[in-house]
Amino acid sequence: MSSSTLNSDTPLSDTFHRQVSYARIAVTGECNLRCAYCMREEHDTQSPGTSRMSFTELTTLITVLAEAGITKIRLTGGEPLLRSDIADLVAAAKNTPGIKTVSLTTNGLLLDRRLDALLSAGIDAVNLSIDSLRADRFLTITRRNEFKRVKANLDRLLSLGSVPLKINVVMLRGINDDEIEAFTNLTREPPISVRFMELQPFDDHQIWRTGKFLGMDKIRELLYSVHPQMEELQGSGTEYFSFTLPGYRGSWAIIPAYTRNFCSRCNRLRVRTDGHLVSCLYEKEGINILAAIRKGESREHLLELVRQSVRQKPEDGKTTDRGESSMGTSMSEIGG
Repeated sequence: MSSSTLNSDTPLSDTFHRQVSYARIAVTGECNLRCAYCMREEHDTQSPGTSRMSFTELTTLITVLAEAGITKIRLTGGEPLLRSDIADLVAAAKNTPGIKTVSLTTNGLLLDRRLDALLSAGIDAVNLSIDSLRADRFLTITRRNEFKRVKANLDRLLSLGSVPLKINVVMLRGINDDEIEAFTNLTREPPISVRFMELQPFDDHQIWRTGKFLGMDKIRELLYSVHPQMEELQGSGTEYFSFTLPGYRGSWAIIPAYTRNFCSRCNRLRVRTDGHLVSCLYEKEGINILAAIRKGESREHLLELVRQSVRQKPEDGKTTDRGESSMGTSMSEIGG
């Protein structure tokens, strides 16, 4: 394909005139934690008949996405740092024409091993998921006694200050909902964002129906009870509500991951661990672009699969199937 066809000036848009420019790629379904809202202890990380995408398959995919009009890539999982080639993937994505930013979502456990290589590869931003700042609760949520290591890696990121950082906190009723002030206090000096996220039903049949869900309105109420003087900022993307406090350099936000008030602004595609493109978190089937890559299909055919996925994007995630059959899926397979 000639360079003139790379990153066409024609935006990649869905049928509701939303420009799609962001792809989240789940590079592995494996994880070194077992969070109660994501993955059972005995979770099988390999889907029947599939294997995780190879480095070459992923770089081919990223090139196709860029040619279609994607400009932002996020590598996720599972836990993407379990891939020994993760820094090479970041470097490859950064060197792909048309890709402007490459970011990564991690639980932080392996950052002490991978961070220097990621920095050398040119990583643009990191999202670190940590749901408690207390060792005992961290153990309860993740089933792994690794708080000390994760917290040390978080502290190093904070001390560096050279990589934009967002901290993701899944809010769980009766478990960590009294830690809001501890998390918002992290934003006092460093210009970071803490995002309080609603629980979602993709939890491997674990806690979704046990009353641990904490909705957007309740999270907002808790924030105001701790910081009555907080000021609302203009939210962007999934950060539907964003706030700061006078004298704080950072900010915090609420991500209504289940309530999904932000569907009208959604600009993303996802690539699941099985190589299926999905245009909405709640889409069940998707389009198997990995199978097409493995068959050696033409670049134009691969581009058409991306365009087809975008055309299938629903106007509102609430209109897609949220039935019981979909609730057994783990976010580690969809891309957290």
